[in-house]
Amino acid sequence: MSNGEKVDSRIYPDLQAMFDAARSDGVYPYVAAGYRTQEKQQQLLDEKIKAYQSEGHSKSEARKLAEQWVAIPGTSEHQLGIAVDINADTTNSSSDDVYAWLAENGYKYGFIKRYPTDKIEITGIINEPWHYRYVGKQAAREIYSQGICLEEYIDMQK
Repeated sequence: MSNGEKVDSRIYPDLQAMFDAARSDGVYPYVAAGYRTQEKQQQLLDEKIKAYQSEGHSKSEARKLAEQWVAIPGTSEHQLGIAVDINADTTNSSSDDVYAWLAENGYKYGFIKRYPTDKIEITGIINEPWHYRYVGKQAAREIYSQGICLEEYIDMQK
């Protein structure tokens, strides 16, 4: 990406097409986070744990709280290169506008909102309106039209 973030080359054309379409609709997204190494994921988790410890939480409490926000290394979708955190270029549009546009249009380009609010019990992850995963256009269309999450879609394929 132009800002130095990396993604799997297989998703780049659809990601770029999605961003071009968003911009033509007056919404200006950018990739805030793409591919992460194991080491980077560990660093993010360690930093979050330290932040909670500095608030007075014990190490075990801090770890538990941190893991609600940062995936354990080896389990983060960012390590696959097909997940991105998308934010707004706030000089041109709001985060809410970007998130709304993505929720309505991301599937057309093969991307799904990975952790919807109404699927927390299934995904085990809090709502992340910025986190999108590439699953391909057909799967994304089916997931979107049925209002399901990736775990439910995978279960249906069995």
